[in-house]
Amino acid sequence: MLFVLADFSVIKPDFGLLFWTTVIFLLFWFIIGKFAFRPIANALKKREDDIQTALDEASKAREEMNEMKAENEALLAEAREERAEMLKEAKDTKNAIIKEAKDKAKEEAKKIVDAAQQEIENQRKAVLNEVKNQVGRMAVDISERILEKELADKKAHDQLIKTMVDDIKLN
Repeated sequence: MLFVLADFSVIKPDFGLLFWTTVIFLLFWFIIGKFAFRPIANALKKREDDIQTALDEASKAREEMNEMKAENEALLAEAREERAEMLKEAKDTKNAIIKEAKDKAKEEAKKIVDAAQQEIENQRKAVLNEVKNQVGRMAVDISERILEKELADKKAHDQLIKTMVDDIKLN
């Protein structure tokens, strides 16, 4: 056997070594393939699927975030619009109330001024009537006194009455 080992060269292998090396290699390849390569390939495939699923979910989540962001911006814009509209309505209402109050105040002031002017006119007329009445009474009193003095006799009295009656008929 020594002789076989002395003639052994790794660089120049003989047919038996080549045959048994190939058989052992194929057997090893088959066993490793069955028990190691398949589970490793399956694990890699599962990992690839998990990563792809995670990427898809992340993409989906990103899209949902973008949609939510767009919805939030739309809601904010709508809220700003509503706030602006509410402020405008409040301002319009305030202006309408102020205008109505001013109009009422003007109307009340006009009524008060008209009533005061009417009262002044009524009092002026009453004073004028009173003055006219007093002047008329005074004129009558003065006339009575003058006539009593001048018409002391009956004949002059009758003559005056006749003249006055004639004047009244002419007018």
